[in-house]
Amino acid sequence: MILVTGGAGFIGSHLVNQLLAQGETLRVLERPGAEVAHLPLEKIELVFADIRDKAAVDKATQGCRQVYHLAADPNLWRKDTAEFDAINYHGALNVINAALNNSAERVIHTSTESILTSKNFSGGSVEHLELKESDMMGPYCLSKFRADRAALALAERGAPVILVCPTLPVGPGDRSMTPPTRMALAFCRGELPAYLDCRFNLVDARDVAEGMIAAMQNGRPGIRYLLGGHNCHLGEWLAILGKEVDRPVPRFTVPYSVALAVAWFSEHWSRYVTGEMPMATLTGVRLTKRCMFFDPTPSLKELGLDPRPIKQSAHDAVAWFRAEGWL
Repeated sequence: MILVTGGAGFIGSHLVNQLLAQGETLRVLERPGAEVAHLPLEKIELVFADIRDKAAVDKATQGCRQVYHLAADPNLWRKDTAEFDAINYHGALNVINAALNNSAERVIHTSTESILTSKNFSGGSVEHLELKESDMMGPYCLSKFRADRAALALAERGAPVILVCPTLPVGPGDRSMTPPTRMALAFCRGELPAYLDCRFNLVDARDVAEGMIAAMQNGRPGIRYLLGGHNCHLGEWLAILGKEVDRPVPRFTVPYSVALAVAWFSEHWSRYVTGEMPMATLTGVRLTKRCMFFDPTPSLKELGLDPRPIKQSAHDAVAWFRAEGWL
């Protein structure tokens, strides 16, 4: 039995399908109330549980020889910022520790590229990158960093915990509407009159799932495996998407100071008026000042991965948007 937490999510649903295609028996843990109708429910054992609930997590990990932990809050804003630590840090430790206590042979913990940059980072490989809390940009990044550090500490003590770090996932299947998909869809709909240019590394979510399976099979504890693809500027990514929907890249770019002011207002409006996700977040805007170009070559070579062209990811994402009735 293999357990996948967050198996209904963007990367998680691709991981579930790939594991099933390999003939694995799966248990999927999702938060209560999560949308799961797109999962092959007849082929999996589905458990609804909150990863903050130690007893429920302990029960879910029993009898599982491998555990893929993906469940997290991927958003960059929450009205109650303490929830980031509760879910992304303490929740992650609940899953990892329960898996180890129940004799799991291997555990994958999923981190994020958002923690891999600092004021002095200029790009490159990150497998052994030294990080510190003062480098983290906002409560989301800090919560993911703490989980990253805890997973590496367990590995250093001999625990079979493997750390994987996807860069920005794109492609089809993002029903959770993570920030990259929200931006791509807004552009494709003509709802993005201007943009704040930035540098990032894009990777297809399907390739991330493949990389996680390779890391589970052959990865070494104590290494941060970077599951990345292609470095590009936001304007370049929008141009690639634009060819799929016959739409030009917006003529105007937003000055950083203006974007920061909009994010500040958006967060305050959300916090005190609507309670809904803000149009822009301070963490997201501040991250655009950091270099998010990475070199995933060492990880990809060790795991035997060859990410698909980003143009293919854009084509498939737009086709999926249309199939879902979003365009």
